Amino acid sequence: MKYNLSEITEVIKNRRTIYPEQYTERKIHKEIVEDVLNNAIWAPTHGKTQPWRFQVFMNVSKIELSEFLSNLYKNNNKGDSFNEMKYNKLKNRPLQAPVVIAVIMKRDETQRISELEEVEAVACAIQNMYLTCTAYGIGGFWATPKLMYTQEMNEFLSLSSDEKCLGLFYMGYPSIDWPKGQRKPIEYLTQWK
Repeated sequence: MKYNLSEITEVIKNRRTIYPEQYTERKIHKEIVEDVLNNAIWAPTHGKTQPWRFQVFMNVSKIELSEFLSNLYKNNNKGDSFNEMKYNKLKNRPLQAPVVIAVIMKRDETQRISELEEVEAVACAIQNMYLTCTAYGIGGFWATPKLMYTQEMNEFLSLSSDEKCLGLFYMGYPSIDWPKGQRKPIEYLTQWK
């Protein structure tokens, strides 16, 4: 065997979503963020288009992100559609996480690969981010509220017409015990033909 499969399996099985409300104030060094992103770019990519792009928010830039997200939500949800809890999450989460990464999909100029396949490649990159965080003992959370897919979000991130934000990836050291997980056995999910 080329690699230690039991260690790889352990990292995969221990990957969890850990929310920013469950992070400590401990800083994450830039070198660790670079490791996370370097592993992200080794995800499978149809036609080697490498559609992933990243914008990293740390320190003061998280305040700008917090203000933008909460104001966008408030401006688009007046009256009965406004939910105070959602507003507070959008405002507080960037401030509770040491690192927030906007994950963006950029279409190949030739568009020879379908948009769906480009999105799938970016999702694989996000899984690599999750797994690398798990190996470091860092919690991760991929957030995809509806406002991610708005023109206002594109403008905030200065995206071109061939780019889309596919969510925010929050990172932080957990203040809780690492959560346990479970999955249905493959017998319930697999057909052998």
